Amino acid sequence: MPPARGRRRAPNRRPGGPRKTGRPQDLVRRTAFDVIRAVETRDAYANLLLPARLRDRGLSGRDAALATELTYGTLRGRGTYDAVLALCSDRELRRIDGPLLDVLRLGAHQILGTRIPSHAAVGTAVDLARSVAGPGQAKFANAVLRKVAARDLDAWLQIVAPADADTTTRLSVAYSHPKWIVSSLRDAVGADEIEELLAADNARPRVTLVARPGQATVEELYEAGAEPAPYSPYAAVLTEGDPANIAAVREGRAAVQDEASQLVALALTEAPLDGRDELWADLCAGPGGKAGLLAAVAAQRDARLLASDVAPHRAGLVRRAVDDRTAVIAADGTAPAWRQGAFDRVIVDAPCTGLGALRRRPEARWRRGPEAIAELGPLQRGLLASALDAVRPGGVVAYVTCSPHLAETRVVVDDVLRGRDDVERLDAPSVLTSVAHDLTGLGNGPYAQFWPHRHGTDAMFLALLRRT
Repeated sequence: MPPARGRRRAPNRRPGGPRKTGRPQDLVRRTAFDVIRAVETRDAYANLLLPARLRDRGLSGRDAALATELTYGTLRGRGTYDAVLALCSDRELRRIDGPLLDVLRLGAHQILGTRIPSHAAVGTAVDLARSVAGPGQAKFANAVLRKVAARDLDAWLQIVAPADADTTTRLSVAYSHPKWIVSSLRDAVGADEIEELLAADNARPRVTLVARPGQATVEELYEAGAEPAPYSPYAAVLTEGDPANIAAVREGRAAVQDEASQLVALALTEAPLDGRDELWADLCAGPGGKAGLLAAVAAQRDARLLASDVAPHRAGLVRRAVDDRTAVIAADGTAPAWRQGAFDRVIVDAPCTGLGALRRRPEARWRRGPEAIAELGPLQRGLLASALDAVRPGGVVAYVTCSPHLAETRVVVDDVLRGRDDVERLDAPSVLTSVAHDLTGLGNGPYAQFWPHRHGTDAMFLALLRRT
């Protein structure tokens, strides 16, 4: 978990809650706590809620950066911090009230995962405990966090994740991933790279932008302070600052989009097909990132895109991301409202566990269990089968998931294609390398897999399939 820079002075706040003026550090920590509680109790998404809280509370600059680090760092490190807190508390963690436990996790992250001095980290956490749980619980928090501060993170890891522990348990605690995720990722990437992958999941992700072709250029993003991205011809990396301050982003001509997400969409547009190339479809389009890029490319080729999502509110988000040439509907991709063989190119970005995006959505690792794989499997297979029926002979389907789990990727494709003699697998790595420069490490084909530790992207999976 990377360290964060924050103001070092320990606030001396009166009891009764954070003030909105005069003591911004109180408000910073309260904002992080509020988002963490919402994630825990309301299944909120930190990446959606935190920016709104920062705006509402007028936090910007260093204060916003610290609130962001405290929020994401605590969510990422929860597994490690819980192991440490369990040794420092005379109560079982399950018997500690939820708000107080989240304060302890937030305090543990300040102590073990940032450069904030221990006395300031303990003091501010105790103040927060007093505010949300009362004076008695504040004394308990003080006692626990002083024990946490007695060692640094490396020393604690030697205790809670010793070298002689079984590998899955050690990696689970040391890198703060549930055991089932550690096992699943190791099956997908191999034992030699699993620690690199888990460490990459805990790294602060870069903000990657996409300049939608025909609407913005990467040069425009460079002039606004972004830097070149390694792979996508339409990508740029914003190393600091708010993307909304860039005119092209504010106007919808550019957007925040992971580079692998850009490339799997572009691979669909470049995959070889036979015959006409006029009508494309995105069957799981919400919230609109890939649809926005596909619509822009389609417009340059005089093609049209149909973007569909089963949820009306997500279809509404798609409408904001695409041009007027694009048709947007709310429809179930497994019970299509279009005729079979209607499209030339189809993408299915199937609902999945999201294990490939744990850098950007750290709470996702605690939100689902292994049963989610079995629950999502029928939907993934149904969507891919529907997409293959929706594309005409000679057309191409891209099956995409933001998960490297084998049961959500190649197993789904192999199961759907078993018994079908009208589909051929294209070599996805070859198509990707034709649209991206210096791109390696995608696997031996025919499928392609991005990795955070190899590519600095989400772990996106891509299969390209052509109707014969």
